[in-house]
Order: sequence, then C-alpha cells, then structure tokens
Amino acid sequence: MDLGIEDKVALVMGASKGIGRAVASELAGEGARVAIASRSLENLGPLAQEIGATPFAHDSADLDGVPALVAAVGESLGPIEILVTNTGGPPGNADPLAQEREAWEAAHRTLVLAPLELIRACVPAMRERGFGRIVNIASVSVREVMPALILSNSERAAALAAFKTIARNVAGAGITLNTILTGRISTDRLVELYGGDRASLEESARKEVPVGRLGSPEELAAAVAFLCSTRASYITGVALLVDGGLTRVV
Repeated sequence: MDLGIEDKVALVMGASKGIGRAVASELAGEGARVAIASRSLENLGPLAQEIGATPFAHDSADLDGVPALVAAVGESLGPIEILVTNTGGPPGNADPLAQEREAWEAAHRTLVLAPLELIRACVPAMRERGFGRIVNIASVSVREVMPALILSNSERAAALAAFKTIARNVAGAGITLNTILTGRISTDRLVELYGGDRASLEESARKEVPVGRLGSPEELAAAVAFLCSTRASYITGVALLVDGGLTRVV
C-alpha cells in the first residue's frame, strides 16, 4: 500500500530508542524526509546514519526551545508536515498520594504542554499547505488506569482530550490529530515499569495478553505510519489501541 508520504517532512520526537526510533525508521522506509529529536545528538547519531535522518537536539521540557527546533527543521528539510509527539513516561509510585507537586508539574510540562507547543509551532505551515498529520504516543492507561502510574494516567488523559479538541478545530484545513494508546510493547520503558527482564515479561504476556505475546515497536510504528498517511485523511480525533487485545474497555 502506498501511504502517499514520500518526500513529506516528518519530525519524530524521542527518537533515540524504543517506539520513537521504530517510528522514525518506519516513516523513513516510506520515503519521508525524517527529522529525529532527542536530548542528546550523540544518541541519535547511529539512527540518523542508518535511515538517512537529520538529527536535532531538544529536551521535551524546554518549551521555549520549540520554535527554534521547528525553525531549524524547516531550514534543513522544509516545513514540517508530519509530527509525532513522543515523550517518555514519568516515574511511578505505588502510593498515588506520594507524588510531590514538582513531579506533577514536570509530568504536565512534558506530557501536555510539550506536545501543545509543538502543535502550535507546526500548524501554521500545515494550514498553508493544506496537509498535516499529528500523532501522539500515549498509553492504554488513559482507558484503564495503572495503579502505580497516577502521573501518566492523569496527564496522558489530559493530552488525549487536548488532541480531540484541537482535531475538531483544524480538520477543515486537512490536518488530522490522533493518539496511539500503547499496550505492552517490548521496550526499555516496559522493563523499567514491570521489573525483571524481557523473558519474564514475555512469559507474563503469554498468559495475560490475548494475542499471547508482547508487541514490538515495529508493529506500533506501522500503525503510526498509517495514521500519518494520505490514506488516513478521514481519521481524526481518534485514540487507537495497539495492545494485542489487552484492554477490556470498549
């Protein structure tokens, strides 16, 4: 299937590893001109060389630096037409009342304000071109909360509501905003959350995930690529579960 994104300019955040890395590789494989961003240029070097992407250093907590990032991508590759907002999750705590105010503020900054600043900076050029695809990487926790992840549960749900609201506002300009709700995807973050190792997590998945295994970052990236495509022009404001059937909520 031709996704129609050859030569489209894409910016993928948090691309140094895991889901962000897989998404950047998938979009590059579809012919997009990909900009990849992470806090460290050093971490991006191998991926940039492997897929022919252009690396940029940016800390997701640096809201004031977003216009400069978007401008730098524009100068190097052209106006951003595809934006994938991807931020690592905040720390967990078994006691939901133990998270300090500073932790809440940091989570809100990276999971809600950072994507909004990127959207604010990218949408004008998307409007001018009559095309834009924006995808946020979130979690199934916005549907079924996870006991130790009150920060992620709350702030990712806020981002989901923001995306839905903006999606209605910009749909007439040919811009779509959608969210991917990730389940148990085999990443370092999953190991960090659940402990143990990937072998033990795979064993748990065989028992608990309906498809009987962990998902791969590449499988999730394929869903992102479709939502970024011209084929997905009538899909906006959607939260797509990529979880192997794990979530019980309809």
